[in-house]
Amino acid sequence: MRLLVVEDEPALAGLLSAALQRAGFAVDAADGLRAAEEHLQLVGYDAAILDLGLPDGDGLTLLARLRRRGNTLPVLILTARDAPEDRVNGLDSGADDYVVKPFHVPELISRVRALLRRPNAALGVVLHAGNVALDTPTRGTSVGGAPLPLSGRETALLEMLLRRAGRVAAREAIEQGLYGFDTPTGPNALEVAVHRLRKRLQDAGASVQIHTIRGVGYMLAAE
Repeated sequence: MRLLVVEDEPALAGLLSAALQRAGFAVDAADGLRAAEEHLQLVGYDAAILDLGLPDGDGLTLLARLRRRGNTLPVLILTARDAPEDRVNGLDSGADDYVVKPFHVPELISRVRALLRRPNAALGVVLHAGNVALDTPTRGTSVGGAPLPLSGRETALLEMLLRRAGRVAAREAIEQGLYGFDTPTGPNALEVAVHRLRKRLQDAGASVQIHTIRGVGYMLAAE
């Protein structure tokens, strides 16, 4: 799942991006309205975290543009503006949540996941295929009821495949969901990730397999 963080303070943007990546998200950071618009034109994000006081304008301007275009992207405002009228203005402008700085990082990540669990959003509750299950709120994975420890990226990859179980997940869509613009990747990064996940599932006795559809992508299906 891929998130856009719009924050002009480099240290905070870096801290937040790193925490979200550890939680299993692919993250892109933008330091202003213009950069955010450019990112949004290139990528279909699952959610955005939006600061309001940006160098080239107010974050509410970007939010208003999105909503006028009919874009329902879940947006969490993260700002130092803590007056009740600021909260009301932000939510009335189309924000889905409003968090005031300073904030507790684990709580912020939980709020992002809560947005993604809303109807028609990106997260379900528990995803199943065969004897494999992924609890999206906790990010816990199991095979036959036994916990299967996975890295954040392996969990994100499994989630994308589970959401399209029995259907082909296009390579381009998987890469877009796994890697941000600034994530260093080699030409075979996805193949390596799939190989590792495939082996972990096999070793755990999973009743599903990851099939390579040459030239197209990958498919998770029952054996």
